Amino acid sequence: MARNKKKIHQQVTIEGVANSGTAFGRVEGKVVFTEGVIPGDIVDIQVARKRNGYDTGYVTQFHTYSKLRVEPFCTHFDICGGCTWQNVEYATQLQFKQQLVDDAFRLLKRTPGFPEILPIVASPYDRYYRNKMEFTFTNGAYVHDPNYDKSNPPQKKPGCGFHVKGQFANVFDIERCYLQASLSNEIRLSVKSYALMHSLPFYDLRNHTGYMRNLIIRNTSLNHLMVIVVVAEDKPDVLLPMMQHIHHTFPEITSLHYCINTKKNDIIYDLDVTLYAGEPTMIEEIDGIRYQLGPRAFFQTNTEQARNLYRRTLELAQLNPDDEVYDLYTGLGSIALLAAKHCKKVVGIELVEAAIEDARKNASLNNITNCAFYAGDMAKIFTETFIEENGRANVVITDPPRAGMHKDVCDQLLQLAPEKIVYVSCNPVTQARDIQLLINDYAVTVLQPFDQFPQTYHVECIALLERRKA
Repeated sequence: MARNKKKIHQQVTIEGVANSGTAFGRVEGKVVFTEGVIPGDIVDIQVARKRNGYDTGYVTQFHTYSKLRVEPFCTHFDICGGCTWQNVEYATQLQFKQQLVDDAFRLLKRTPGFPEILPIVASPYDRYYRNKMEFTFTNGAYVHDPNYDKSNPPQKKPGCGFHVKGQFANVFDIERCYLQASLSNEIRLSVKSYALMHSLPFYDLRNHTGYMRNLIIRNTSLNHLMVIVVVAEDKPDVLLPMMQHIHHTFPEITSLHYCINTKKNDIIYDLDVTLYAGEPTMIEEIDGIRYQLGPRAFFQTNTEQARNLYRRTLELAQLNPDDEVYDLYTGLGSIALLAAKHCKKVVGIELVEAAIEDARKNASLNNITNCAFYAGDMAKIFTETFIEENGRANVVITDPPRAGMHKDVCDQLLQLAPEKIVYVSCNPVTQARDIQLLINDYAVTVLQPFDQFPQTYHVECIALLERRKA
């Protein structure tokens, strides 16, 4: 007997946005989640998975398009997984993100005295705001043509761009990206043209063959520009002339590197990166603190909004000269170094050893002597023994990855019992989950969303937690 086909929900009105870029409607009281829609759309949804209490699916037909929709400014919008909300005005995106934070904290909002969520802080720029872009070469760029004749598929050509939304093995060629300053586009197109003119084979993500792999472009607000060319084989006779071409064509590049990646993944953090020309690092500056950034260093990708985020974090911390501070998930010490001039001592902890090395170098660069940095798994290193050795901080700043804090870290925070915890999060859902573990001992007194990534569904949020009086 043939299996029953999954149901199609017809003429579903999309009511609101949900986590991870989806949106939802209701059918007979049951929530249905899908992608590629915005509130106000009326669509048919093919059910892909049935869960307890909700369904997930994909759109098979649009009946009515939302009045909130606008024409995307990028020609790659339909296939790029980056700017998923480019089809609505920026002001509307901010409303959506405000709602996402509100939804994430809906259970905690029942807590007596829980504060009103403050209005989201908009990014100073909604285009050209990123300071880092990573492009991928492909020997067969994806062709976006839903009406092509399957018996005569379009011919694929080499390209350099981004991965197709939901299809990692497929890369589409970019004409113009609006996320980084225009020089980024010029460099990418020039490197691509050089490789084509010299018959350098572009990488095949499925078979792991080819030479040209990735191009990483980074910049700072001080007009420093770093370019990293990633190739698949060690061929100096091929690589060095190309690097010379880039160096002469773009004198604006202050730090030019290359990397030989023979692995099957694109990660270069565990590989040697070789300086070809210019300075080995570039410098960023925020409120008097200078950050030395190497080719593998992590830094917030929206510099101007990071500046605002860090200022607000320290404003909420209200540090005093006698305060001792723990900065959990410190990275390269971005917040710790800014906090150091306002308090007695800062102790930063981070999993990545290379980031801690950068943090120590940046402390030395800024002549900061009251910071100590430690590398290790947060759940294992942040223990009572560690606290006894490094002091009982009365203020904690924490900025974990999207997965949030390990339960053991939350438990240790309760044991430490600082007066204040400033929790910076790139995922309000896990932030709310963690705060739920702390809520009996801590009152949330401020909740401030920030938009670090315009045109996307991502939203950051700062929460100030203050210890309840006995």
